[in-house]
Amino acid sequence: MSVEVVIPNATPGTGEGPHWDDSTRSLVFVDITQKNVFRWDSVTGSLQKVHLEDEVGCVVPCKKGGFLVAVGRTIFHLEWSSQKLTKLHEIPLKGVGNRFNDGKCDPAGRFWIGTMGKVLSFEPLTFDMEKGELYCLDVDGSFHKRLDKMTICNGLAWSSDHKTMYFIESIPGQIMAFDYDVTSGNICNRRTVVNFGEFDPTDPENLGIPDGMTIDTNDNIWVAFYGTGQVICFNPQTGKMLRKIEIPCKRTTSCCFGGENLDELYVTTAQAGSTEEEREAFPASGSVFRVTGLGVKGHPANVFNGNF
Repeated sequence: MSVEVVIPNATPGTGEGPHWDDSTRSLVFVDITQKNVFRWDSVTGSLQKVHLEDEVGCVVPCKKGGFLVAVGRTIFHLEWSSQKLTKLHEIPLKGVGNRFNDGKCDPAGRFWIGTMGKVLSFEPLTFDMEKGELYCLDVDGSFHKRLDKMTICNGLAWSSDHKTMYFIESIPGQIMAFDYDVTSGNICNRRTVVNFGEFDPTDPENLGIPDGMTIDTNDNIWVAFYGTGQVICFNPQTGKMLRKIEIPCKRTTSCCFGGENLDELYVTTAQAGSTEEEREAFPASGSVFRVTGLGVKGHPANVFNGNF
């Protein structure tokens, strides 16, 4: 196994939401706090950027062209070359400032996206609690709230048979599973498959805050842990930890499979909130990393398959 920097210091704020676009062999991702959306061409090595007007939680490609981007409390369609934004949906203000966070498309092409309360401080890391919600933008353009009274809605993944949806609530630190109806998009039978509890940075055994997530073709889930620089693989059926990857950056945020054979793991990281001492110890903070030689593959990423 090898861990390398593939896009150096791309996100001096909070890198997040990597999505491998198999059709163009490119990686799209965001810097939340710097308000940027990136597209990296793995063939040419070129990195393009679109700057937006508010914090951007995630980006996913659309089958009919362009991208869905979550900007502040609003979902837009982004036409990349012209940078034209078309507003689709806006959620109400809750508390001191909620915003969209992580989001992905399900196997039917619906866009699932969570929200979170405002970050009140980085040291210690505190949030406006229970202001998060989980939404679904259906392929017919309808917009539904599926969960509420969450704090940080985060990683999403679906099993190979499309019958289970996995979902991370970063605070208080849980990976949940739901029975999933891919035809209707309904979820039910909520249960916790891994419970990490509260993050204690003074405890060397603490894994960190579960953040973004992806799934491999064996239906094992790979979770990036914010605060400890790790990506950890779990069997969600048993909750057992299978494998651990150390990333030379404390603030690992999310991951996805990519590459020509979907056997490379791309990992986003953050620099926002770090101290000068931390940046000296981890100079690659804010870079995108690539992990190779894992011996596993991911699925082609789902894209939005609906109307705007």
